Amino acid sequence: METQSLPPEQHLASTWYGPDMEQRKNEWTLQLSADEIAELEAAAAPLLAANENIGALTAGKFPLPTLAPKLAALRKELIAGRGFALLHGLPVARYSEREAGTIFYGLGCHIGSPRSQNAKGHMLGHVRDLGLKSSDPNARIYQTNERQTFHTDSADVVGLLCLKTAKTGGVSLLVSASTIFNEMRRQRPELLELLLQPIATDRRGEVPEGMLPYMLIPVFSLYEGYLTVFYQRQYIDSAQRFPDAPRLTPLHVEALDMFDRLANDPKLNLSMSLEPGDMQFVYNHALLHDRTGFEDWEDAAQKRHLLRLWLSAPGDRPLPEIFSSRYGTIEIGNRGGIIVHDTTLTIPWTE
Repeated sequence: METQSLPPEQHLASTWYGPDMEQRKNEWTLQLSADEIAELEAAAAPLLAANENIGALTAGKFPLPTLAPKLAALRKELIAGRGFALLHGLPVARYSEREAGTIFYGLGCHIGSPRSQNAKGHMLGHVRDLGLKSSDPNARIYQTNERQTFHTDSADVVGLLCLKTAKTGGVSLLVSASTIFNEMRRQRPELLELLLQPIATDRRGEVPEGMLPYMLIPVFSLYEGYLTVFYQRQYIDSAQRFPDAPRLTPLHVEALDMFDRLANDPKLNLSMSLEPGDMQFVYNHALLHDRTGFEDWEDAAQKRHLLRLWLSAPGDRPLPEIFSSRYGTIEIGNRGGIIVHDTTLTIPWTE
């Protein structure tokens, strides 16, 4: 096919190659100062003392006079810049899970509005191995110790706070969607064309009322000048269990395999090891993220544990109407998350 019929190559701040981004680590790593940490602790203290439900928390109720402008700049960098950032240095070893989670949630409210991460309405997620397997059609990959593969989450921004690391593995990986797009356009434009058309993605049992058990959203969507990615290969494959889902042809499989091959190419992706106290924020519309498989500790108190936020960011890009089948609404600042008919929003503390 003629490449002229495809959207043009993307040359954006979020169009980057991993080895080059690794050399620019000082640009995307922000060290929290002692004063900023004290400010976060002071904002959390009255909420903790009152045992308040932080699920209703907003930025206005978590004042950060010094840090807030930096978080506003971080949000702008996520949306219009490289698409990710790492905040380093939160002293989680001296916090309880509730203390760390309250600080993380309050900080996240300055980046966007938290969204439900599953059918149970969890507004603050726990990322750890629950002994499940990805072969279970209703399991979510983050509940296993398996390699996740590159994917996007169902929100504008995903945030992670590392509380504890695995014995080995569990390395974070990021890759630019527009870099993959450009490489496919140069190498196999006829395959790229297939990824601009709707493809079925399994909801893994988390089905909003009146919706199909799968979504029909393209891997790449070009809308109002923005290239947006939506991808989870395991869920694309498992959607084929539904008889009425559009079938993947051999060319579709070849296109998806090429997408995965490019995402996994160390010439394209960036790896980083999250240490306790690190907070990573990633923009889902421009980047994909992944995590390597890991071996955990025997001691339950030492096992790998991260807290997760899904955020809807004000000032974000418009999304095509098809995303409402996943996000419920495409209203900027009020979209994303998973809501089914009996969802109750909650904060699942495990202490």
